[in-house]
Amino acid sequence: LLITFPAATQYFMWEKMRLPIGATFCVMTLHFGQWMNRVFNFYFWAWFPVNFTTPGLMIPSAIFLDVMLMMTGSYMFTALFGGMGWSLLFYPSNWTWLAPFHLAVKHPTGPLMS
Repeated sequence: LLITFPAATQYFMWEKMRLPIGATFCVMTLHFGQWMNRVFNFYFWAWFPVNFTTPGLMIPSAIFLDVMLMMTGSYMFTALFGGMGWSLLFYPSNWTWLAPFHLAVKHPTGPLMS
C-alpha cells in the first residue's frame, strides 16, 4: 500500500507533464503530513517522545523509483525493478535513525538485546 500513491502520482506527472519527480513529490508531501501529525498529536497533545514516533524514511526509495522511470521510460520495467529497489532500499535508508535503538539494555537479571 505504501508504493501505490507514489506510483499513481508518478504516472500522472509523467503522462501529463513529463516530469520524472512524481514519486519524490508524493513522498515529500507525505513526510510533511506525517511530521505534522507526529509533532502536533503525539508530542504536543499526548507528550509522547518524538524520537519514538519517527516515520519511515522513503525519500531514497522514491528517488530510485523516479530515476528508474527516467532511465527506462517504461512503466513495466519501472514497476519491476523500481518496486524491487523501493523495498530493498527501505531498511538501509532507515538504518541511520534505527541504529541507536539496537543497543544492549541493562536489566536486573543481566544484559538483554532488544
